[in-house]
Amino acid sequence: MSTITPNALQSERPPTIPNSFNANQPPTIRLYPLSNYTFGVKETQPEEDPSVIARLERLNDHYEKHGMRRTCEGILVCHEHNHPHILMLQIANAFFKLPGDYLHPEDDEIEGFKRRLDERLAPVGSLGEGNKAADWEIGDCLAQWWRPNTETFMYPFVPAHITRPKECKKLYLIQLPETKVLSVPKNMKLLAVPLFELYDNTQRYGPQLSAIPHLLSRYNFEFVNEDGEVVAQTPTAGQENHASKTRVLAGGNEDVDMKTDEDQKWDEKKQENGAN
Repeated sequence: MSTITPNALQSERPPTIPNSFNANQPPTIRLYPLSNYTFGVKETQPEEDPSVIARLERLNDHYEKHGMRRTCEGILVCHEHNHPHILMLQIANAFFKLPGDYLHPEDDEIEGFKRRLDERLAPVGSLGEGNKAADWEIGDCLAQWWRPNTETFMYPFVPAHITRPKECKKLYLIQLPETKVLSVPKNMKLLAVPLFELYDNTQRYGPQLSAIPHLLSRYNFEFVNEDGEVVAQTPTAGQENHASKTRVLAGGNEDVDMKTDEDQKWDEKKQENGAN
């Protein structure tokens, strides 16, 4: 299988195509370029809790009144330089989270989740003209994380001794349309983080976000350019002449170069091999 589609192939030596290797594969996901989307800012959304202790106390109150808290978050995927990027929020220049939040006790799961996504990312005023409320395509549930007790730890399973977990968080794949307008609260940043930056990076992003590359590995991707043409497909290593990096899309004005020392050594090695 080639990473470059036949219409975009420029080599005089086309690759040898092996037999099909897509048995029992879920539907291919089409990703659109980051440049197709418009990003803005809206009014500040202050945090509900001034501290972690206060947040856990509110969780306990919720459990006493309504039972287990239901939380939904979305994995929004686009691409840049033919590499998947995840849209996520950064709070206080330190804390990363996916768009979404806990559902109100009376909410239907999907419709309540769409309203939560609107609260975080839907535009307002003239920027939102032509956009519909709750206009989100909710895809597969990719993961469930469980909070056994009123503590910060969550697990991708329910421990054997736990019969009444306090919270269940679901991560859903959100299929982005070809174009969309998104707005982020002024006190947050909207980032586009490449998959390779998340992979095995629990120290920076924590176990839930760093597991996203594993969750998405079951899918094949088609990468579409601004003209609507499929120019690359899974498997792909991206274009070697472009260095992917985390980008601040709204709420900040600087791109964050996430290349490590190992990345730099690898780039230098490729340049030496090219020169030889």
